[in-house]
Amino acid sequence: MLDTVYRDFGTGYVPRWHGDIIDPAAAYLAPERHTLLVALDPDDGSVVATAALDSRGPAHPPNPAHIAERYPSGETAQLRRVYVRPEHRRRGLARRLVGKLLAFAEADGGYRSVYLHTDPSVPGAEPFWRSLGTVVHDEREDPGGGDGVLHVEIPLGR
Repeated sequence: MLDTVYRDFGTGYVPRWHGDIIDPAAAYLAPERHTLLVALDPDDGSVVATAALDSRGPAHPPNPAHIAERYPSGETAQLRRVYVRPEHRRRGLARRLVGKLLAFAEADGGYRSVYLHTDPSVPGAEPFWRSLGTVVHDEREDPGGGDGVLHVEIPLGR
């Protein structure tokens, strides 16, 4: 996950955004309604993909207020850290991991929506998420362009 924030996002580690990356067990394994999936390369055991879900809705700021209000914590399954190493992309791995996260959210029974935000400048991110859900806000259309973030809802029970 750290590789992705450095390589794909160019931000590097930012504590207020990436604390869950440093302690994924506390963020995704300890809380009952959260989960973390990790895909390993069968040849060498290296991590090739991750995908996580938690019950925290998007915070305002940095997200627009109407997005935070639409997706409240506790009722929203937020997809996070869906990362696939570049050499393993375009093989259906992310789609399979997201399918497992959606099944987890449905089995929980307490989520009314599935939300995520993504950086459309990451290669393949925008078409991938558009194929699974509906863009509910595109910050590139905001006055001044915002942060360029796409906010996406994926229907439960797909």
